[in-house]
Parts: sequence; C-alpha cells; structure tokens
Amino acid sequence: MKRIYLILLLLIPQALKAQDELMDLLSDSTEVSYKSGTFKANRIINGHSVETVGKKNLDFVISHRFDRLNRGFDEFFGLDAATIRLGLEYGINDRLMVGMGRSSYQKVYDYFGKYKLLRQTSNSEKIPLSLTLVSGYAIRTQKTNPSLSSFDRSSYFGQFLLARKFDAGFSLQVSPTLIHRNRPDTFNDSETVFSTGFAGMYKISKRASINGEYNYVLPNQIDDSYTNNFSFSLDLETGGHVFQLLFTNSFGMTERQFITETNGGWGKGDIHFGFNISRTFSFEKKNKNKW
Repeated sequence: MKRIYLILLLLIPQALKAQDELMDLLSDSTEVSYKSGTFKANRIINGHSVETVGKKNLDFVISHRFDRLNRGFDEFFGLDAATIRLGLEYGINDRLMVGMGRSSYQKVYDYFGKYKLLRQTSNSEKIPLSLTLVSGYAIRTQKTNPSLSSFDRSSYFGQFLLARKFDAGFSLQVSPTLIHRNRPDTFNDSETVFSTGFAGMYKISKRASINGEYNYVLPNQIDDSYTNNFSFSLDLETGGHVFQLLFTNSFGMTERQFITETNGGWGKGDIHFGFNISRTFSFEKKNKNKW
C-alpha cells in the first residue's frame, strides 16, 4: 500500500501539470463552452459517474436493494428482505467533492473524495472527453469473526473515470479501477484487484434515460464463485430529485462489494430489484431564504 500511495502522490503533480497545459490550449478562445449533463447523477447505478456535486451543494442519496427475485412467492420475490445505504455528498467547489455513506449490509462505513480534472468542451478538438479521479476507503463494522481487526476489515479503491457525451442523448464511460482489500474473504483471492468498468446512458426523453453498467475483473484475481457485476436502470429526473429504478446482480453497494464480491448470476435469476433517490440541497447565499 505504501508503494501505491507513493505512485499516487507522484501522479498528482503530473495530473495538475497536464491540466494546466490543456488549459493553455484553450487560451486562444475568449469563451469556452463545456458539455454538461454527461450523466444525470453522480452515480451511474452502483458506480461513480464523472459528474460532481455543484459548489456548496449537498446531495442526500438513499440507495435500496431488495433480495433476489428467484426467492419466489414465499419471500415475495425478494421484497421481504432488503439492504439500504444512506449517503451524503458535498461539493467543495464545482470540481471537488467529498462524500460518506453507511450501508446496512455488512454494516459498512465508506468515505471518498472526487475531483473533475478535465471537462469535455463543445468543440471536441479542444478536450474530447471528461476525466474525473475518485478514491475512497471503506470499513466493515459487522464483526462476524471477532479475530479480525479493523485493519483486516478495511479496503481502499481508486478510479480514473473517462467519459464522452457524443450528443444530447448518448454518453459512454470507461473506469479503470484498483481495489485493495487488506484481508479478502476468500483465501485464494488477490489483495489488490484490477478491473475495468463500462457504462452508458441513452436519453429517451427530456427527463428520462436508460443506464447500463458492467464491471469486468481481470482473470485470476478473485474466486470462481464470484461474478462480474451487471446492472441497468431507468433514471427519472424531477426537479431537484433523480430517481433510479434498477436491476442488478449485486446486493452490496460499495466498490469492494459490487466489483470484487458479487456472487449472483443473471442466468440463475440472482437479480436484485432496487432504487436510488438523490435529493440536492443548496447552501448558496442566494438560495438561503428558500429553505
């Protein structure tokens, strides 16, 4: 982990230098127009999108996953059991945000920081895509094994989110990801896992879109009992709310859970129905009297 952190520290100055150089390319234009709304929310479904919370805005996120549909009628097709995650995400400025959440599944607390390094311009010859960096930490507090320390129950992740909005109704994102688990649940699993996420959004109306998300874990890193996460959703935007109706084969909602520890298969009917609700509150002075 010390080597990983050292590499990240060395990359940060280079990333900032690259940003300055790209801004210099824009200096020949007095006005720069950026693409907006690559995705409707800060999350595509389970994973992060390139979007960030606006300056002095607070997002309250409620995520809900029911049990598997193949539980049958006796379990009301999974609706008798559920897990929930409550999250708070705050925009320090229009590029930098921080967030935290608490999941009932495995009683996980998670924390993350997110920075939009590049923004796609309307003139694709300038900056053809958006690039956002995100990194986080999570810890399980459910002590199923008393011998495990807080160190053993901790995990970390880092991602490069690269996305392009091709037109008003279609966006794609690729997300190279590194996850480190201090102690994997399965003995033969690698502590450090590399994966790549693929996601897209297709707009079907002014306030509705269909999202898809797939996370591919490179071979020989996790046990064969685990599968790759695949999800899709219907997103509905209503003013300050974004409401997602979704289906996924993952019960957990943190990166460790849905990328490296998904054990449900779509072909077996191991599908979880769920939803995400995002509500934005503004702390800008001009909106203060509206509360």
